[in-house]
Amino acid sequence: MPGKKTRLEIVARRVPASAKGGRAGKRPGAEAAGAPRVSGRWLVSAVALTIGAAALCGWCALCLLFWQGSWQLLYHPAAAVERTPASAGLAFDPVALATTEAGEPRLRGWWIPAAPGAASSRFTVIFLHGQDGNLGDTVDALARLHAVGVNVLAFDYRGYGQSQFARPSEALWLQDAEWAFKYLEGTRHVDPATIVLVGTGLGANLALEVGAEHAEFAGVVVELPTAAPMDAIFNDARARLVPARLLVRDRYDLDAAAAAVRIPVLWFERPMQDEKSRAYAQVAARKMIVWINPLGDTSEQYEDALARWLDELPAR
Repeated sequence: MPGKKTRLEIVARRVPASAKGGRAGKRPGAEAAGAPRVSGRWLVSAVALTIGAAALCGWCALCLLFWQGSWQLLYHPAAAVERTPASAGLAFDPVALATTEAGEPRLRGWWIPAAPGAASSRFTVIFLHGQDGNLGDTVDALARLHAVGVNVLAFDYRGYGQSQFARPSEALWLQDAEWAFKYLEGTRHVDPATIVLVGTGLGANLALEVGAEHAEFAGVVVELPTAAPMDAIFNDARARLVPARLLVRDRYDLDAAAAAVRIPVLWFERPMQDEKSRAYAQVAARKMIVWINPLGDTSEQYEDALARWLDELPAR
């Protein structure tokens, strides 16, 4: 009716304009203006933190790989034993020692008895070979010892030859040498006062360490010990990227072992080895050094010197 407002018109006037059409009535750009903004400084910090964390993880992985594989820079074991004492005409018995609870031997080696009536048959040698190869590479050295007239127990460390597989280390070598001694004492009833440790290469360093722990042994024979064996690891280019001296526990400190030994020492050395001559000077016990002629066959020189040294050992 003209002049009168209907109820619908009144309600329409009360409805706000912004409500008409829902969200379409909002001012353009209003929602965007209210969205949170990310600081550029925060983005840079987050990226830097992510890169740093990735670098740390990579470095830790490198440390782990170095710890697991660095032993291969020093130790070079071989599994296949290609020679036995029989190839040199020596009678021998295969031996298995240091058995596990399941009855599996940890170490395998050879027992080479002295010839009947041999002059030095009262002595028994524990032979400690070097870091390369296995027992098969030592047959000639064992033949020299047999020629002197001693009994010989030779074995492969764990990780070498037919012995139990394990990653070689100084701690394992020391334990293996102790097991060899326990075998002689407990199984073959050998008097410790008649045991002579004979080591060559890195095995010579080991012989001095073991000898320093066993004042009851007759003596130690070292042939061409290694002056600084750990240089093979610590001087490697990869060792500069990690804390190598914290990751690797082996040391084979020749000077310290020589100073600690208190039983007679026979030392075979090549001329002009000043570093090892200084180590020899550290030996406070009765000692004798033999300079090996590097140009000729040293077998006769070795056998004569060893036989003379054994004859002069004091009886216990």
